[in-house]
Amino acid sequence: MASRKSNPNIMFIFSDQQRHDSLGCYGQSLPVSPNLDRMAQQGIMFRNAFTPQPVCGPARACLQTGLYATETGCFRNGIALPLDADTIARRLSKAGYEVGYIGKWHLATTSGTSAEPLDVSKSYRDAAIPPERRGGYADYWLAADVLENTSHGIEGGYMWNGDMKKVDFCGYRVDAVTDFVLEYLRTRDGSKPFFLFLSYIEPHHQNDRNRFEGPPGSREKFGEFDVPGDLEGTGGDWREQYPDYLGCCHAIDRNMKRITDLIKELGMDENTLVIYTSDHGCHFRTRNNEYKRSCHESSIHVPLLMQGPGFIGGKVIDAMVSTLDLVPTVLRAAGAAIPSYVKGQPLQDLVDGNQDDWKQEVLIQVSESQVGRAMRTPKWKYSVSAPGLKGNYHVRSNLYVEEFLYDLMKDIHEKNNLVNDPSLVAVRDSLRERLKTLIVASGEMEPEIVPANQLPTEPALDVSGRIHLDGEGLLAMDVVPAAFPGAQPIEIPLVEIIEEILDIPVLITVRGKKWRGSIIKEGAKSEKKLYLKGGNGELAPLEHILSPVFDQEIMMISLLPPGNASKHHIVIC
Repeated sequence: MASRKSNPNIMFIFSDQQRHDSLGCYGQSLPVSPNLDRMAQQGIMFRNAFTPQPVCGPARACLQTGLYATETGCFRNGIALPLDADTIARRLSKAGYEVGYIGKWHLATTSGTSAEPLDVSKSYRDAAIPPERRGGYADYWLAADVLENTSHGIEGGYMWNGDMKKVDFCGYRVDAVTDFVLEYLRTRDGSKPFFLFLSYIEPHHQNDRNRFEGPPGSREKFGEFDVPGDLEGTGGDWREQYPDYLGCCHAIDRNMKRITDLIKELGMDENTLVIYTSDHGCHFRTRNNEYKRSCHESSIHVPLLMQGPGFIGGKVIDAMVSTLDLVPTVLRAAGAAIPSYVKGQPLQDLVDGNQDDWKQEVLIQVSESQVGRAMRTPKWKYSVSAPGLKGNYHVRSNLYVEEFLYDLMKDIHEKNNLVNDPSLVAVRDSLRERLKTLIVASGEMEPEIVPANQLPTEPALDVSGRIHLDGEGLLAMDVVPAAFPGAQPIEIPLVEIIEEILDIPVLITVRGKKWRGSIIKEGAKSEKKLYLKGGNGELAPLEHILSPVFDQEIMMISLLPPGNASKHHIVIC
């Protein structure tokens, strides 16, 4: 039964780890995606679409909320979406939609090293996800939190339905998951328009086998591939893995046709908006030791195609867009209110030609491999990284060091890092300020960004915890060892942490405010009172300087500039 015309059905189809150039419409020469290519010809293709976070869980949190991963708290894999998150499903449900989810969820389990202590009771890696952890998908549910843990590409596996009952499937995983989608479309009563989020795991590698699992025959069908420019001349595992990777992409494309054919058969094609995108790309271990978690195009550039009401005509849009834009886009398409806090912009503005105030850059947050921030403009890729911080533990930083600069007009495959090019000082200065503006707009404090030619040595201090006054009124720090996320904090007198840099000139930055001088201790030995002695000899109690971060989870690092062993830069994040 077709839904009423005023409220289009919305079919959101989502792949995992798919490079944009795996599709013919984005330059793939092999016949990998004829159906998606047809969708691009008939709908709208966004040529420059980017993920705000190139890793699975955080990217999904962004898509469900319209917020940056740091705003949701899901800054890395293994942190559950907050139970009270104002998700797209909850918004659409209030707007009269039937909301359903099929496939990989990846937002229910909290595990591993985090500022949040480990809670084993929150692990759903091999268990049914209870209703309160489903992000508001209340009408239809068939999912696994980490689908690669409960299934394989070829042999099948299992998920859990809305009643928390295990549902087995066999055969090739993309085909089986699509079978469930077709069953849903055939059996729903049609009394409401639907929003169905379909989350394939392909072409993501199969973790326990450390390889991509394309359908049988993939190596023969896609073995004679053109090497993508970013991979040419590199190491990595693309030589042996790329044919199966393309086979996974082709399997999704083939099943796209099954879905759209049924939508047409059911008379819903003129009133159903179909969206296709991915969480991030894949660089095949050429930029770091795994497949994503970097600022490079191969990690962040994703396909984005839309076809249906408001998105027809075969138009190609070149503007910079983020998958964060999809939340306000879907809400507008459904006639639902767009919350003011949502970070994206409705893509309808671009389709309708209203581009005057459209953004000229997108922000990317990188976690796990590092604490990084990057900006993509039509011409430049500019990326910075926080020295000394651990990307699995630390969410953000007050200090970043320039890491990459690419001129994408001349070097789209990012072979030539210009971050130290002396002729581009003015360019870097401009990009630095633009990136700071984006970081502040994402809800973080404005950081300091140090040019790469001032790259400090490894931090002398790298301590995480909470600064406070102990029972005797002395500065102390509760430190939780990062290797033991469930451990109780250890109280350490702050003077013991920083005694290596006592009486040495320092620059202290706390929440963006700076002090210069040297840290000294005065009074009786047992008191260990700390002061900052300024150039004029005045003493400022260190506790007053640090009071803005008392009892907050912070990161303290001390950086030693090269060639100047007598001065430290202490940053309290």
